[in-house]
Amino acid sequence: MYAIVEIGGKQVKVEKDQKVFLNRLEGKEGSKVTFDNILLLDNSGKVILGTPSIKGAAVEAKILKHLKDDKVIVFKKKRRKGYKVKNGHRQLLTEIMVEKILEKGAKLKSEDKVEVKESKPAAKKPAVKKPVVKKPAVKKPAAKKPAAKKPAVKKPAAKKPAVKKPAAKKTTKKA
Repeated sequence: MYAIVEIGGKQVKVEKDQKVFLNRLEGKEGSKVTFDNILLLDNSGKVILGTPSIKGAAVEAKILKHLKDDKVIVFKKKRRKGYKVKNGHRQLLTEIMVEKILEKGAKLKSEDKVEVKESKPAAKKPAVKKPVVKKPAVKKPAAKKPAAKKPAVKKPAAKKPAVKKPAAKKTTKKA
């Protein structure tokens, strides 16, 4: 029996007693976690497909430990510019062990929080307007105006030299 579960925005195929590394989950080591967003269940050939998830199905797992992934080197370079930047990154992971895959009868976390309190709308208080206090206007010194620009004097266009035409080819006739 296996299930495809969405955990932290990623889809993971899990089986019973399988260890899986996931992005860091909240919870202490040794605590149990339940995932209820099951997309597909396969029970020895009987496939149940969710639309988009299967109601009542869940996967129970135990958090084994929190750890860091191997270092990934991020190296940036622009050739011929003298630009090089080297950074490293270690992703935070959580190792879980799948204990149970429940097909039906699992309590959904969202069902527990369905209690809605009906409350009467509060009576509105009349709006009180505050008196507007006008501040005395402060005059700023006038900015200096730029001097009037003189009209541009047009220069006479330079005369272009006359273009010489190539001389006509002389043809000589030999008799």
